[in-house]
Amino acid sequence: MNVEPGDNKSPVLFLLSMISKEKVESLIADKLASGDYFIVSLDVSASNSIKLIIDSMQGISIDECVEFSRAIEHNLDRESEDFELEVSSPGLSTSLKVYQQYVKNIGRELNVLTTDNKKIKGLLISSNEQGIVLEEEQKTKIEGQKKKAIVKTRQNIAFDNIKKALVVIKF
Repeated sequence: MNVEPGDNKSPVLFLLSMISKEKVESLIADKLASGDYFIVSLDVSASNSIKLIIDSMQGISIDECVEFSRAIEHNLDRESEDFELEVSSPGLSTSLKVYQQYVKNIGRELNVLTTDNKKIKGLLISSNEQGIVLEEEQKTKIEGQKKKAIVKTRQNIAFDNIKKALVVIKF
């Protein structure tokens, strides 16, 4: 079949090499091991759009994001693997997604939305592989007293029951 340039009716075949999530993870493995970094999310689309959200227990700087970006970009060949790359840290308005983020935020106040749409606001007391413990303060009428008193209760919430968890930002 003869294909003439500019002929819009001719079949065009684009061969793009699909970049796998595992390949990206292997490219940053050394960088991850060099500190207390962890992946919050890593998405690779069919069109090779790579989106990496990275964090550490001390937070992550722009320079550290650049280092991760270079570790990926310098080890992929644009000639055979056309790709788009975005490396960032989780934003303040981003829901907590991985266990390490909960550990990092122990002692901070969270707004949690459960899978049954119950809203809980409380202090993150602890976190383990199964879930979190929140300490919630509520004004409750105590028998024999005229005024309501603040009562602290602790709730265990499994990760499977958390739809969204946001850190409360205080200025």
